Amino acid sequence: MAIFELFSKRQKKLRGEVPDVYQYENIEQSFRVQVVHIVRDTIGVEQNYNATTNGVYEEIHKVLCKEYGVFSLKEYANSNFSAVFDYFLSQKSHEKCLDIIELTFRIIDTYVREREWDFRNAAGVCQKPDDAIDELNLRFKEAGIGYQFESGELIRVDSQYVHSEVVKPVLHLLGKNKKYAGANDEFLSAHEHYRHKRYKECLNDCLKSFESLMKAIHEKHSWPYNKNDTAKKLINSCLTNGLVPEYLQNQFSSVRSLLESGIPTVRNKEGGHGQGAEVTSVPEHLASYTLHLTATNLLFLGNCEDKYS
Repeated sequence: MAIFELFSKRQKKLRGEVPDVYQYENIEQSFRVQVVHIVRDTIGVEQNYNATTNGVYEEIHKVLCKEYGVFSLKEYANSNFSAVFDYFLSQKSHEKCLDIIELTFRIIDTYVREREWDFRNAAGVCQKPDDAIDELNLRFKEAGIGYQFESGELIRVDSQYVHSEVVKPVLHLLGKNKKYAGANDEFLSAHEHYRHKRYKECLNDCLKSFESLMKAIHEKHSWPYNKNDTAKKLINSCLTNGLVPEYLQNQFSSVRSLLESGIPTVRNKEGGHGQGAEVTSVPEHLASYTLHLTATNLLFLGNCEDKYS
């Protein structure tokens, strides 16, 4: 990795800093080739005697074939690696390219990581799972493609600053505490819906995540609440129980109204009830706003709970 890091730093100096502006549908060929290199350096090269590596590529191919409703991704392919990544390199659908990246790196993040010693001796392996994920995220930035692999998911990035200062800390906060597993799952689900442009579903999962975090906090401190309590009731209970310090409540007199009128209101107006006779659509910018507002509120309440404890 030392050689790569030095080379990468030199390249960034030559090209200048990566701009905080992204596109999402043009997956350049050079980026795809870089992804294949990372995968091969981490999982290894298929060989007759290498059951560990061969098994991973076979599983990736099997899952994708089932998902896409085909028996093989490439006719007459001489290996599972070739079938998957020749398909990846020639694929016109950016969504399928992202599917392959997400599935492959999810396996690297779990299966390969758990059996790192087995893969260390596989042919062609020279990179650890953490380094592979770091390099993938760096390549995304360098190519100006607005995604990052975080917590086992491809997360769409609208702003690198918001992602690094809000989204990543929230994923870390939710992921490290088992009591927040429900909120974490729903927040990741909201991102998944957002990536696939299912904006109503994104709003619904934003509110679920927000409510789940508050319920988890109530359960941790044995504060009374009802399973069917709305976000407004949960917010009032959190403030009544002193989750947000009084000096903050006094200084920011609008904390209560900000929390109450943010995520729940947007979700209820745009995605939470029957749409009536006319089909309604949630615009992308509103979904993006709600997603980031949710992240901000989750981080705020989570940090308040840390200080409260």
